[in-house]
Amino acid sequence: MQEEENQEDPFGESVEENEPAKGVWDCFCIPIYWFSMLSREMHWSFVFGVVVVYGISQGLGGALAGVGTKYYMKDVQKVQPSEAQVYAGITSIPWIVKPLWGLLTDVLPVFGYRRRPYFIFAGFLAVIAMLLLSLHENMHLVLALLSLTAGSAGVAIADVTIDACVAQNSISHPSLATDMQSLCAFSSSIGALLGFSISGIFVHLIGPMGVFGLMTIPAGLIILVGFLLDEPRMPNSSYRQVKQNFLDAGKAMWTTLRCEDVWRPCLYMYLSLALSLNILEGMFYWYTDSKGGPSFSQEGVGFIFSISSVGSLLGAILYQYALKDYAFRDLLFWTQLLYGLSGMLDLILVLRWNLKFGIPDYFFVVVVESIAQMTNRLKWMPMLVLSSKLCPSGIEGTFFALLMSIDNVGLLSASWIGGFVLHILRITRTQFDSLWLAILIRNILRIAPLCLLFLVPRADPNSSILPSESLNSKVAIETLDTKNVELVSLVHDVDGKI
Repeated sequence: MQEEENQEDPFGESVEENEPAKGVWDCFCIPIYWFSMLSREMHWSFVFGVVVVYGISQGLGGALAGVGTKYYMKDVQKVQPSEAQVYAGITSIPWIVKPLWGLLTDVLPVFGYRRRPYFIFAGFLAVIAMLLLSLHENMHLVLALLSLTAGSAGVAIADVTIDACVAQNSISHPSLATDMQSLCAFSSSIGALLGFSISGIFVHLIGPMGVFGLMTIPAGLIILVGFLLDEPRMPNSSYRQVKQNFLDAGKAMWTTLRCEDVWRPCLYMYLSLALSLNILEGMFYWYTDSKGGPSFSQEGVGFIFSISSVGSLLGAILYQYALKDYAFRDLLFWTQLLYGLSGMLDLILVLRWNLKFGIPDYFFVVVVESIAQMTNRLKWMPMLVLSSKLCPSGIEGTFFALLMSIDNVGLLSASWIGGFVLHILRITRTQFDSLWLAILIRNILRIAPLCLLFLVPRADPNSSILPSESLNSKVAIETLDTKNVELVSLVHDVDGKI
């Protein structure tokens, strides 16, 4: 009996030893199985397109281009921080007109295709813009801004087009809608983390213009997506309905915006973003200043931004698993308050109080940037969910793009007002005496939207916000192949016709 027990015990121990190994292997294989499932259900070219657009173009490429542009404006064009702040707003204008790109890809097919030509056009536009920036050493500032704006337009068009593909597959595969959003978020987060990690290294090795040259690779991959995407061709293409489709879509969006349950939250989202002044360029110039600032190296700046992207990811996880079921107004109150108070850490940094407590600049900046990104993500996530609740049935994709454009106008306003504040306070490339005051003004204005929370509904994320008649009344905008159109514009128009 004793021998049998001795034989059984080792066997039991071997099973226990193998279970952890099996668990680790399963964790490693789960993402592979997940990607395989999505590729099998929705075609591998769609998954490839999401990874390229969200992960490589926006995530990795956006991080590289963001850091490269900051050093390009500072070291090549030699502009003041207030000017760089305004120019950053100008280059974001293509994101403000996202509904235009959405309408084009929805109602204006090219050679019988509604998605593939727009990927190809967006890729070529970005390639040309990045090549111009990388090859001309003494490019005039105006031409540089045009090239940067054109590159931004290429990324924005590709973003809207892949969003339309996601919407299409969300309708044809409703059970996989959340998986597709997770794929987008996962690709973007991993791409940004990798991009920021290597951005400072590449800026140091090849300079900002060399980084722009690298940006032709993500743009070229977008062109490849256009050629590989599995999309049926619509025969007998006709453009007779294009004008009417645009008019109907415009009527539908205007009618929805006139609804009080829609324009009030939209007004809050715009004002909350516009009042959160953007003075990032002033902070960046101070980060790299050798006299008044901590004089971070290019590699150090890239590493700081990479760590802050982890903070953004943590914010998204915290919202998903702990905060997503709270009412919009209650959650926005606490996240906006936390967002304003967390900005005071920048004040401690600029006044150098952290050194008095023995906290090194590098460590403190990493903590500050991580908290800033996390709180910003916590504030942004309920706004995204609220925006999705404001979209009427049938034009979800196009109307969501319109709401995102409103938010982008708010970000543009914050950027330009922030640049004006930097200019008024005489914060230049070498003078940062008043930077603390700019931070204080920004933090006070960040708390101001708390007085506007009455514009936000008390509803929770699981309830409907739009009136029932807005959800049930539909008018179809004709397309060439209604069976395959995922964003058929279906709303009631101003004439009340069905």
